[in-house]
Amino acid sequence: MEDKQEITVVIEKDVSVVVPPDLPEESKRPSEMSGDTIITITEANAVSKESADTPPVEEIPPRFTVYEPWQKRLIVLSAAFSALFASWTAQIYLPALNIAAADLHVSTTRINLTVTSYMILQGVTPIFIGGFADNAGRRPAYLVCFLLYIVANVGLAKSDSYGSLIGLRCFQSATISATQALCQGVVADIATSAERGQYTAFIAVPVTLGPSLGPVIGGAIAQYLGWRSIFWFLAACAFANLLVLIFLFPETCRKVVGDGSILPRKRNQTVMQLIRNRRRKKDASDTESNTATPIETTESSPKVNFAWSKFLTSLVLLCEKELSLLFLYGGFVFAGVYAVATAVPTLFSEIYGFDGFKVGLIYLPMAVGSIFSVALVGKGMNWNYRRHARKLGVEVDRTRQMDLIDFPIERARIEVAIPPLILSMVVITAWGWALENQVSVAVVCVLVFLLGLGLVSTTSVFNALIADVRPGKTGAASAANNIIKFLLGAAMAAAIDPLIRAVKPGKAYAIIAVLYVLLSPCLYLVVKRGMRWRKELREKEGEDTRQ
Repeated sequence: MEDKQEITVVIEKDVSVVVPPDLPEESKRPSEMSGDTIITITEANAVSKESADTPPVEEIPPRFTVYEPWQKRLIVLSAAFSALFASWTAQIYLPALNIAAADLHVSTTRINLTVTSYMILQGVTPIFIGGFADNAGRRPAYLVCFLLYIVANVGLAKSDSYGSLIGLRCFQSATISATQALCQGVVADIATSAERGQYTAFIAVPVTLGPSLGPVIGGAIAQYLGWRSIFWFLAACAFANLLVLIFLFPETCRKVVGDGSILPRKRNQTVMQLIRNRRRKKDASDTESNTATPIETTESSPKVNFAWSKFLTSLVLLCEKELSLLFLYGGFVFAGVYAVATAVPTLFSEIYGFDGFKVGLIYLPMAVGSIFSVALVGKGMNWNYRRHARKLGVEVDRTRQMDLIDFPIERARIEVAIPPLILSMVVITAWGWALENQVSVAVVCVLVFLLGLGLVSTTSVFNALIADVRPGKTGAASAANNIIKFLLGAAMAAAIDPLIRAVKPGKAYAIIAVLYVLLSPCLYLVVKRGMRWRKELREKEGEDTRQ
């Protein structure tokens, strides 16, 4: 009997085996003889030991985004400036309250309701816009917000009654308050966890710059041009920003453009993209007329399956264990900013005899402190992320997003938050006692600077961690965070003056510091159980998807 040649064909999973077309049909069947050849088709795990011991080729994850670092900085800065309008609008109006009350012939108590109503809607309305932006895109949400915001400011500038003023202030808040949540979503779209620290610190600046610069600008405008001119100023600034968004700000939502390489629908494209694509189509049509092969010039974006139930995503996120603890503690930290900012006009006019313009200048050291926090906490978060990665033997690539399911991201972030948090506790206590003892204004300004540095740094870390925990729903998670943050801020703004009257500034601000300490177990639980909660959540969502 003649010796037969045996050929083993190894079939890897998801790999096709191509059989030459001239091979007889009988030879294409596994383990059957055809002439002098035996073809044996087997699976990869049944191959010889030498093949089994061959190490698999490690797949390199794709780049997280197509944008270069300088492009990402410009995008984040544009989003941060857009977010500035939300906090700016709330505070720029404060120096004009007494003037507006006299002009409209209402009491100071009634005119203060225009501030309270603004803050309440500032916390509630982003839950709707956040869910929409996570599915339909950031650009449509931004454009709609700023268009309606301009309309609201024009109406406020022409307002001649108390009813129209409070109604339009509510509408103004509803239109612009979502921009802070949108800004968080933009950072999550284009920045990996390894580099998110520096960008998240940028977007924390508007939260403090608004309360710091708003009263100074608003006071000067109200004094020289009248309180209605404040809203003309806001409308003009919003219109300029809207033009930048229309012409230059790209769509970043990963459900719409992926890593940025997918061309979105026209409604999500910038004017520059539309012009560039029209030129490409024209060049393609000219080329097609000279060649037989048509040229495809653009990619069509996947259809966005948007459901109205997505509006409620933020409410669902409020019930998640890890996020709820972060929202609660971060909200109290943020409320400390309002505890200081709200009491400044009354305390400094009573203790130091400052007028409205000088009171506005007191906010500037806090703005400077927040700017310093950008450099410090951003680098700190990135450094600590790399440190934990080295301990786990994981190589950090800033251009690619690492799966954080087995990475202690909670510990890596909160370790950075502890020093500025302790600083905030000490300084806010010292701030109260300094005012009670009427120390030099220079000392108070230094304390305000340190307070801005500590509180904004801590808030930046929490914002980054929220984006890391819920990367696919950052817009909705940020909106849910705003619900707690601004409601607690509104409560603190309402409670701080009665508290100061009852126990004086020293004890009042010491109570706030004690609250920070009493609620600190929230952070311990997040560090200790956060990774397990994330794994349970992913398993649950995987089961829901399979069903």
